[in-house]
Amino acid sequence: MNSHALKTLNEHLLAALAPAPAETRRLFHGRGRCWPGLEQLTVDWMQGVVLVSLFKAPADDELDALKHLLADLVQTPTWKACQAHTLLLQHRYLSDSHTETLLGEMPEQWTLTEGGLRYQVDFGKKQNTGLFLDMRHGRDWVRAQAAGKRVLNLFAYTCGFSVAAIEGGAEFVVNLDMSRAALSRGRENHRLNGHDLARVSFLGHELFKSWGKVKSSGPYDLVIIDPPSFQKGSFSLTKDYQRVLRKLPELLNGDGTLLACMNDPALDAAFLIAEVTREAPGLRFEQRLDNPPEFPDAEPDGGLKALVFRQA
Repeated sequence: MNSHALKTLNEHLLAALAPAPAETRRLFHGRGRCWPGLEQLTVDWMQGVVLVSLFKAPADDELDALKHLLADLVQTPTWKACQAHTLLLQHRYLSDSHTETLLGEMPEQWTLTEGGLRYQVDFGKKQNTGLFLDMRHGRDWVRAQAAGKRVLNLFAYTCGFSVAAIEGGAEFVVNLDMSRAALSRGRENHRLNGHDLARVSFLGHELFKSWGKVKSSGPYDLVIIDPPSFQKGSFSLTKDYQRVLRKLPELLNGDGTLLACMNDPALDAAFLIAEVTREAPGLRFEQRLDNPPEFPDAEPDGGLKALVFRQA
């Protein structure tokens, strides 16, 4: 993170904030490895809150230089015009993902909008805020496909796909995640959008011990699989994805659809297509959803892979 890299960052932020996005968006995506020296840094516009995240410990002088850049940024006419009131610096490389408040006060909870839908997020408490911004097109796709369908949302986290599906007219959505706290936030996200919770189920269980509960509400017209790349003690992408895929013939309707997601830069889309073809041969690959343009990546398969499959 030398002076040239920081100059690049400053230019990007000034351009991205003039004007600021109307809804939540990533402002700078260094993780896509398009800008040397900034590979471990991202900046998100959280509608009044600007969140800068560091994914690797910088040298002391680099951290000082970054903080000086940010201190200068908040004095610019561009910053004042965008009406941001809080600037946060999250140290994602620390075990507690410590978040510093560089300007303003850290909100305990904050509500964002995306596609006109509302989502509640947290700052300074967990590694992730509660909404993965790179999945925006995936949520849009689910919303557009969901009318009249029964939907299964595996690894649901805070239920962003579920919110999109119910807004799109889904008949019913089953959300499964081992984190009951995340599902509670998902329930609040539905309430924020005025949704009928009688059409939504929340299963706080470990997936591989809960197939009976999952199957009892099926079969499903749309199954969404969006697992973590690795979750200690519960899920390993290269070992456990296959176990989920093998269950799809029991879960999907005869003309059902699968949205299979993966966000490990070490594994490409071909890996996931091959796994689905082997474990669920009745499904055929249809398309890969585009990632939002604010998530450029030097390698086409380096970022999020969101793949659509349909029963043949």
